[in-house]
Amino acid sequence: MPVAEPDAIARAVAELGDLACRDEPLAPFTTYKVGGRADVFANIVDAADLHRVAAAHHSSGLPVLIVGRGSNLLVADRGFGGIAISLAEMATDIEIDQQRSIVRAGSAVLLPVLARQLANAGLTGFEWAVGVPGSIGGAVRMNAGGHGSDVSESLLDVAVFDLDESADRTLRADELGLRFRGSDLPATTVVVSARLQLAPGDPETARRELSEIVAWRRANQPGGQNAGSVFVNPIPHELSAGKLIDELGLRGLRHGTATVSDKHANFIQADPGGSADDVRALMELVRERVATATGHSLRSEIRLIGFEEAST
Repeated sequence: MPVAEPDAIARAVAELGDLACRDEPLAPFTTYKVGGRADVFANIVDAADLHRVAAAHHSSGLPVLIVGRGSNLLVADRGFGGIAISLAEMATDIEIDQQRSIVRAGSAVLLPVLARQLANAGLTGFEWAVGVPGSIGGAVRMNAGGHGSDVSESLLDVAVFDLDESADRTLRADELGLRFRGSDLPATTVVVSARLQLAPGDPETARRELSEIVAWRRANQPGGQNAGSVFVNPIPHELSAGKLIDELGLRGLRHGTATVSDKHANFIQADPGGSADDVRALMELVRERVATATGHSLRSEIRLIGFEEAST
């Protein structure tokens, strides 16, 4: 990504006013806890702030990065040459329509929090999300899923803000191009909230399922500094990326400050104080070895920000 011009940064800061933070570290906003800084950063607290971000984007020509909860985000050590924004202080509300079994959740709502609230309310179909450390906004953008389900199974529609047109919109689920771990949402479209259609059920049964999912994840997936599964399964529901990596004996493979997890081969761990560029280099190394040995070209499930273009 090109380095932002000082004049462009100055125009963005002028438009954002007191919202703007300069040279903000992004590592604390990600679960990898590594990576560089954003030239400009803003915490969004209301719709008016989104319009100010749109104005800054237009006047400066700088790209915008929607950070979310950072659970599938890797920012290069060189940083992000643009405007990074967080909705963590704006979109945290949850509204449950018990009669129609519909929930509206702000984009910053954590998936485990929502899964537990829905289970306690006797609404089922979202239990899978209890082990996913992301937010609703990110989950919609990547069609997050697990344990045989995903966001598309329950999503009705999303409220979005288009930074290019400075406009609010509501998009139906079938307009989003949802697919296995992906969607067609542009980078300049901010997910503000999402509505989900669930089913009535027994709270105790739902809570028991949550406990089983949490126990399985603790037994089978590592903690520490990572962003979950690194590569999308090449054949969804049939052939896993982790299996391909594991069969090549790549668990424990290290590059600099990054290591393929000993516990799950599709996880890459970053050392405390480590390098995002090391994580990315290890991703490329694993990808190349899998491609050479099996012919499968693994696609990154992680959002890669600020890196030179590469095959993942």
